[in-house]
Amino acid sequence: MSKNIKIALIVIVSIVCFGLVYVFTYVPPIPKEQGFVETKLFLGKGEKQPLIVAFGGGGGGNDWSRTYLKAKRDSLNEKGYAVLAIGYFKSSGTPATLDRISLDAIRDSILSIAQNPKIDDSRIILMGGSRGGELVLNLASKYKDFKGVIAMSASNVSFPALTWSSNTSAWSYKNIEVPYVPATLKTVSPALKGDLYAAYSMMLEDKEAVKKAEIEVENINGAILLISGINDDQWPATEMSDQIVKRLQQNNFKHYYAHIKLNGGHIAPLENFNVVYEYLDKNFPKTN
Repeated sequence: MSKNIKIALIVIVSIVCFGLVYVFTYVPPIPKEQGFVETKLFLGKGEKQPLIVAFGGGGGGNDWSRTYLKAKRDSLNEKGYAVLAIGYFKSSGTPATLDRISLDAIRDSILSIAQNPKIDDSRIILMGGSRGGELVLNLASKYKDFKGVIAMSASNVSFPALTWSSNTSAWSYKNIEVPYVPATLKTVSPALKGDLYAAYSMMLEDKEAVKKAEIEVENINGAILLISGINDDQWPATEMSDQIVKRLQQNNFKHYYAHIKLNGGHIAPLENFNVVYEYLDKNFPKTN
């Protein structure tokens, strides 16, 4: 091998190594839109309506204000529930990425809108799927204002931001990053291939990180419904929801909780929405 080729190889390897170091150590700046969420309120009929605050997942945008969920949103309104659709990233006026989203800002926005005289602010239920399920469990575990949680295809831990470096938390609380399970170098290959299930499963192998990042669900101030599809191909939602139940049991959780396991994949909870109606009828019946 000639001297010039050796020098070229050294340069190439150095550039690759530098690039990897940069990707995994670069911390993006706090999004300038941090603290802003998009909210759209859909009221049902009657007075003192329980409020269902609905969040989408890792795709971003304000899912519950979109046409494809209109039928479910309308059905909740018809049953006497108000629905507050929230976009927390990749939505109008919000951060472009899921990165250090302010839990405090979301809570403040919810409580402000819950002052509407048509809404019963003593009965606020959080509902979210996938990363949105992770979000609602975090919110309800940190604030006593919320009296119910519907977590669909959710996780028992907090995961990283959806950035190139994935080295910040998805969430912040009182301006401090919420502890999360990091994405290691070995997760890059399956993630690039689109095998998110393998990537998340690899991340969960770090038991010490999992312990630090586990959501303190025992602090939730109300009834919890977990729904998962046993054939989820996005991440191990059923196993993670089982861990939530285990933690609730270990802490003698005093409120109602259930984990409904469905035949299906990541969106099975939306395809079997009757279990949500049953949970609401049981725990938050309309009073007028």
